[in-house]
Amino acid sequence: MAQAGLNPAQRPGTHWAALGEHTFVGGIWLLYAVHRLFGRAAFRVLSAPVVLLHWCTRPALRAASLDYLRRLHAARPGVFVRAPGWREGLRHVACFAETMLDKLLAMAGRYPAARIREQGVAAVDADLRAGRGGIFVTAHMGCLELCRAFARDKSILKLTVLVHTKHAEQFNRLLQRLDPQARVRLLEVSEFGPATAVQLQAIVAEGGWVAIAGDRVPIHSAQVAEVQFLGHTAPLPVGPYVLASLLRCPLVLLSCLHQGAGYEIRFERLAERVELPRGQRAQALQRYAQAYADAIAARLAESPYDWFNFYAFWERPDAPPPV
Repeated sequence: MAQAGLNPAQRPGTHWAALGEHTFVGGIWLLYAVHRLFGRAAFRVLSAPVVLLHWCTRPALRAASLDYLRRLHAARPGVFVRAPGWREGLRHVACFAETMLDKLLAMAGRYPAARIREQGVAAVDADLRAGRGGIFVTAHMGCLELCRAFARDKSILKLTVLVHTKHAEQFNRLLQRLDPQARVRLLEVSEFGPATAVQLQAIVAEGGWVAIAGDRVPIHSAQVAEVQFLGHTAPLPVGPYVLASLLRCPLVLLSCLHQGAGYEIRFERLAERVELPRGQRAQALQRYAQAYADAIAARLAESPYDWFNFYAFWERPDAPPPV
């Protein structure tokens, strides 16, 4: 049975990767140019009709936004003063648009450092000083690109971000153009094999850190963990926990959500070592995935408009061939 509030366009079987990329390089540069020439106030004015147009003409986006907001409202009473409707939905999409601008400013090193706070950094600092690598598990929420500011300050941090799209090299060139001193690189891993595992093992063994999203199931994923997220069952990938187990390294939740007029980068240690005992592997993977789901639900209760999975997240589709 389909979830209430979902649009037919979000039917089971529609994988998030099949929704396509709605952002292209020309549009990215246009957003960046508007802000540089006219400032944030002008950007907000010019982006308002674009946000409204997307809200009115993209029913799948509208349904996914309201579905998430209403589940959060039911699971975390008090986050919203009333049941979310079109006003909250518009605010959600507007937050996404403004966050896209902040992502560009972060990549260019132009986001004001004074507006970035850090929490839980001491343990990561200790790892860096000891030359110890690890896994950052992330989610599609907030502005993770601002963690580049952290990487720049911690000059010994070498960060590799795993992505499940074919656009990694294109975005690497964009990163290089925006910030020639970038210490962050993207690595496309739509097909995870032994060669990739060896490459990542070498990165972590040399004290590097690997960032991988834990909230979207890759196209070729053969296993997921069913967790409770915002009061409903949702499928999550097990890749981050399998990888951390193989590499025998710490697993840290890395998030960067709105706080006041800026953002807060937060590090939360989910495990010093991920253990997957023989005979209890599936149960252990489910526990790690549930701990991750609980942690991001708590973060979203603090900043509810920072969730940017605009598709039928709670559905478990049979993934179509990549497009």
